[in-house]
Amino acid sequence: MAELISQLQLYLGYPFVRYALIVGVLIALCSSLLGVTLVLKRFSFIGDGLSHVAFGAMAIAGVVGLTNKMIIVLPVTIVCAVLLLRTGQNTKIKGDASVAMLSVSSLAFGYLLMNLFASSSNLAGDVCSTLFGSTSILTLSKTEVWLCTVLSVVVVVFYTLFYHQIFNVTFDETFARAVGTRVDAYNLLIAVITAVIIVLAMNLVGSLLISALIIFPALSAMRIFKSFFSVTICSAVISVGCAFLGILIAILAGTPVGSTIVAVDAAAFGICSFMGLFTGGSK
Repeated sequence: MAELISQLQLYLGYPFVRYALIVGVLIALCSSLLGVTLVLKRFSFIGDGLSHVAFGAMAIAGVVGLTNKMIIVLPVTIVCAVLLLRTGQNTKIKGDASVAMLSVSSLAFGYLLMNLFASSSNLAGDVCSTLFGSTSILTLSKTEVWLCTVLSVVVVVFYTLFYHQIFNVTFDETFARAVGTRVDAYNLLIAVITAVIIVLAMNLVGSLLISALIIFPALSAMRIFKSFFSVTICSAVISVGCAFLGILIAILAGTPVGSTIVAVDAAAFGICSFMGLFTGGSK
C-alpha cells in the first residue's frame, strides 16, 4: 500500500496527470447534470448519436488540415443536437430512428474519409484513439485544459440558473407551455449544452463510450433516490467519483482511460442497484 501511495504521488507530480484529473472531473460533472434530463426525456442514446457526428466532423477537420478541429466539430455537433432534440410529433422520422440513422451514417462517412484522405501512417491507431479515447486525455495541453474549464463552468452556470425551467421541460412540456415556459427555447438550450458536453467528453472516453458517461451516473442515482434534485446531486457525485477513480486506476494499472472509467461507472451502477433494494429507490 505504501508503495502504491508513493507511486501515485510520483504520478501526480506530472502536469499531464493533473490536467487529466481536472478535465475528467469537469466533464464527468457536466455529463451527469444533463444525463438525468436526457434519460428522463427518453433521449439516452443521443450521446451515442452525437458522438458519432462529432467523429465524422473530426474526420472532415482532419481532411481539410485544421489544427484546431473544434472550429468544425463543435458547430456541426450543436446543429445536429438541435435537429435531434426537435424531432417530435410533426416529424416523419421519430427521435430514436433519427438518432440511429444519424449515428451510423456519421460513423461510416467519418471512417471512409479517414481512409480516403489518410494523413497518418497509423490510421488504425488514430481511429482507435478517437473511438475509445485511449490516451488523448493524457496528452492535453494547458490551452485545452483552460478551454474545457471555461466551457464546463458555462454549462454548470446555465444549468443552475435555469434549473427550474429545465425541470419543467423534462417532465411535462405541455404543462410547461401552459404556465408560460418557453419550451422551445429551453429545449434548444439543452441541445446546445448536450453538444458541448459530447465534444468535451470525446477526449475523455472517446466516441463509442460517451453514452455510458451520460447514462450510468443518472441510472445509478435513480436506483437510490426518487426526487429530481436528489437524483441530480447523487448523479453528479457518482460521476465525479467514478471519473476520478477511473483515471487513477488507468494511470497506475496502465489500462485505457475511457474503458476504465466506464468499467468503474458500471460497478457503481451495480452497487447502487443493490443499495436500492434496501432504500426503496427507483426500480
